[in-house]
Amino acid sequence: MSNQECESPEPEEEQAKPDSPFFDDIERRELHSETLSRNESPSTSLLCPTADAPVAALDGKSSNYFAALDSNIENLQRRTQQLIEKINENRKKDHTVMSNFRESLMLKVSSLAEKLEEMMFLIYDRHNKQMQDKLQELSEIMERISQIQTELRQVCHTVEAAYKDLCVQPEV
Repeated sequence: MSNQECESPEPEEEQAKPDSPFFDDIERRELHSETLSRNESPSTSLLCPTADAPVAALDGKSSNYFAALDSNIENLQRRTQQLIEKINENRKKDHTVMSNFRESLMLKVSSLAEKLEEMMFLIYDRHNKQMQDKLQELSEIMERISQIQTELRQVCHTVEAAYKDLCVQPEV
C-alpha cells in the first residue's frame, strides 16, 4: 500500500479552503487531539501499518497545519521586517526633523544674537555720547577750578603781601 492509499481523503470543503494562517477553533481542537493521540500511542493512530507509516501520518491535516505554520512564520517575519523598516524610516524622518529644527534654531539664535549685538552697540553709542558730554563738562569744570585756584593764589599772595606790609611798618 502506498502513502496515498493510507491517507484518509479530505473533505472537499477543506480542499477548497485556501491555506489560511489561522484555524477555526474546531480545527485547532482536532489538530490538538491528533497530536495527543500520536504522542500517546503511535501504533494505534496509524491507519496503514507500513514502513512509511509515520510519513503517512504527517500527510493530510498535519501537512496543512505545518504549511499554515510556515505561512504564519513567514507572515510574522515579513511583518517584523516591515515594522523594522518603518521604524528605521521614522527614525530617519525624526533625524531630518531634528536637523531642520537645529538649523532653524541656530538661525533664530544667530539672528537674535545679531539684534542683541546691534542693540548693545546702540546703547554703547548713546552711553559714549553721554559720557563724552559729561567728560566735556568735567573738563570745563576742571579748567574753571584751575583758573579759580590761580586767582585764589594771587589773592592769597596779595593778602600775604598786605599783611606783611602792615606787620613790618617801621616805627617812626
